[in-house]
Amino acid sequence: MNAAPPVSARQEPSPATVRRWRRYLADEQAEARIYRDLAVRRTGEERDILLALADAEGRHEAHWRDLLGDRLKKEPKVDLWTRILGFFVRRYGSVFTLALMQRAEARTPYANDIDATDSMAADERIHEEVVRGLAARGRSRISGTFRAAVFGANDGLVSNLALILGVGATGVAPQVVLFTGIAGLLAGALSMAAGEYVSVHSQRELLAGSRPSAEAGHAIADLDVDANELALVYRARGMSEEEAHTRAAAVLGGREPLGSVESGADEHEAVGTGRSAALSSFFFFASGALIPVLPWLFGMSGLPAVLLAAALVGLALLATGTVIGLLSGASLLTRALRQLLIGYGAAAITYLLGLLFGTAVA
Repeated sequence: MNAAPPVSARQEPSPATVRRWRRYLADEQAEARIYRDLAVRRTGEERDILLALADAEGRHEAHWRDLLGDRLKKEPKVDLWTRILGFFVRRYGSVFTLALMQRAEARTPYANDIDATDSMAADERIHEEVVRGLAARGRSRISGTFRAAVFGANDGLVSNLALILGVGATGVAPQVVLFTGIAGLLAGALSMAAGEYVSVHSQRELLAGSRPSAEAGHAIADLDVDANELALVYRARGMSEEEAHTRAAAVLGGREPLGSVESGADEHEAVGTGRSAALSSFFFFASGALIPVLPWLFGMSGLPAVLLAAALVGLALLATGTVIGLLSGASLLTRALRQLLIGYGAAAITYLLGLLFGTAVA
C-alpha cells in the first residue's frame, strides 16, 4: 500500500501541488461538516453512521494538513457550491443531499493521486456505498410519489407541447390552439390521476395476495407438532428444506410469528399510496402541461409562440432529467439530454404531421 512520504523527504512541492492539497483539505472539511449537519437531523443508527463518516473525513483532512505543514497560512475557503449544499442540509437534510454526497464520493480523485494513500482512495469508495445505502432508504420512502410526479410532469410537458404544435401547425386560429392546450391539460391530468390511483391500488392488491393470511396464523395452535405441512409454507417461499423445517419449528414453539420470508423492503413505502400518487400525477401533469400553453395564454401566436413554447419546455425537460439523474445517482447530463431529446422528438413529429395535414387541407 502506498503512502505519501514526509514532506522533508520530498522535493519542494510546486505552487500547483500546494493549491491541489488545499483544495483537497477544503473538500474534506466540507464533507465532514455536511455529514455532521446531516447527523443532527437523524437519530439512532443513521446518526451513528453519519458521524462515523465525518470522523473518516477528519482523518483524510489530517493527512492534507500534515503535507501542507507551514504552507497552510490560513484555513482554505469553502467554495460556493459547498455552502449552498450546506444550507440545504441544515434546512432540509433530504435524500437530495445524500444523492449529491453519493456522487461526490464517487468522483474521488485519490485513486490517481500520488499524494493520497491507497487506504484513502479505498475509504472514499466505501463511503460511496455507505451513502448509497442511506440514500436508498430515502429513495424507497419517496419512490411511489416521486415516480408519479416525474412521469406526470414529463408527460404533461411532452404530450401538450406535441398536441399544441400539431394543432397549431395546421394553421388554425390562436384561440383554437389555446383551448386545445387547456383541454389537453385537463384531460391528461385527470387521466393520469385516475390511472395512477388504479395502478397503485392494483399493485397493493397483488402484494396483499402474497402475504400470509390471518386464518393461517390462527391454525398454528391446532397443528400436529410431529406431522404438519408448515415447513411447506416456507419452502414454497424459497427457503431450503432445512431452513424451512427450522423456521417451522420456531413458529410452532412460539418463538417466531408465522410471518413471511423477509424481502428487506417496506412494501408500503416502495409502492406509495393511491391518493398521493393520484394527486401528484394530477398536479405535476397539469403544471407540466401548462408550460407550453403560456405563450398563447399571454396573447402570442405563430412562430414566436412556437419557439417560446419549445424553449420553455426544453428548460423544464432538462430540469426533470437532472432531478432523475440526481436521485438515481446517475449522470445528470445524460439524463437531462435524454429527456430533452425524447420530448423534442415527439413534438417535432406531431408538428411535421400538422404541417402536412394543414397543407393537404389547404
